[in-house]
Amino acid sequence: MAKMKKDESFLGKLGGTLGRKKKAKEVSDLHEEGKNAINAPLLPSSIEIHPEDTLMEENAERVMLDPTSRETHKFKDLLKVLIDWINSELEEDRIIVKDLEEDCYDGQVLQKLFEKLSGRKLNVAEVTQSEIVQKQKLQTVLEAVNLLLRPHGWPIEWSVDSIHSKNLVAIVFLLVSLAMHFQAPIRLPEHVSVQVVVVKKKDGLLQTGHITKELTTTTEMMMGRFERDAFDTLLDHAPDKLNVVKTSLITFVNKHLNKLNLEVTELETQFADGVYLVLLMGLLEDYFVPLYNFFLTPESFEQKVHNVAFAFELMQDGGLKKPKARPEDVVNLNLKSTLRVLYNLFTNYKNSD
Repeated sequence: MAKMKKDESFLGKLGGTLGRKKKAKEVSDLHEEGKNAINAPLLPSSIEIHPEDTLMEENAERVMLDPTSRETHKFKDLLKVLIDWINSELEEDRIIVKDLEEDCYDGQVLQKLFEKLSGRKLNVAEVTQSEIVQKQKLQTVLEAVNLLLRPHGWPIEWSVDSIHSKNLVAIVFLLVSLAMHFQAPIRLPEHVSVQVVVVKKKDGLLQTGHITKELTTTTEMMMGRFERDAFDTLLDHAPDKLNVVKTSLITFVNKHLNKLNLEVTELETQFADGVYLVLLMGLLEDYFVPLYNFFLTPESFEQKVHNVAFAFELMQDGGLKKPKARPEDVVNLNLKSTLRVLYNLFTNYKNSD
């Protein structure tokens, strides 16, 4: 009996050893299969695939960011802008994001960001340690996001699995869409595209291909101002009439600014720091704007943006709709944005003294 138990024990160990070797060989084979597929002709050999990336079901698809795209200057700029934006929005929650892949995959940051932007509280667990609970939270967050974005025509380029697997392209797509929808006070780099490697399993074999993903377009398209208005038509088809419009607006603003012995001759430059906009709103609404509410002699870009944003708040307090332009656009001397803001004032206050 002792000998039999010893033999069984030996065979058990041997079986366990053989099993581990077999499993290790399977993983190694999968790793090799993945590497061969990724390193196929026309694809860069710098892309490294992990064994877990090859454990795919039939017809399953996985998307990975090409390392060369990750290192481009524009893509890095986009990541920095998004990280700074999230940290600014979630400062009161004492949340600091340093890496989008590592900090956004479990749904915690995305939940807080969505709640802050939408003003809506989601019914999700605050602490999510297990993968199951994390995915449940992600499911709830993404359902809320998709319900908000889909009716407005935003393409849904993300899923629970892609976010939770730390797919940076999916995470960036999601954040850019939220920033565009809520007209975040940031300037996203224009025309940022990346190359992604698509790995698909068909007939038991991995097939790969390259796809270009466009993450951002132009500022006007991204910030939801792609609907054309009179100023688009004016600048594109009747530039000769532009001076007539500018003259009318200059006459209107000077009628009021002259009360403070101020005069405007250049619309695009003299309203860029926000000072005249703030003073003009005080004059139009007949109140004094305390000097501590804005920068009378702004020196930095941020101070100018603060002034313009403050002027926009005063406009909304006066019953005007939220300006379609962003404060950053006015500060950056975007003529159409400045014209839109001033024309909105003109139509509402043209008969005021």
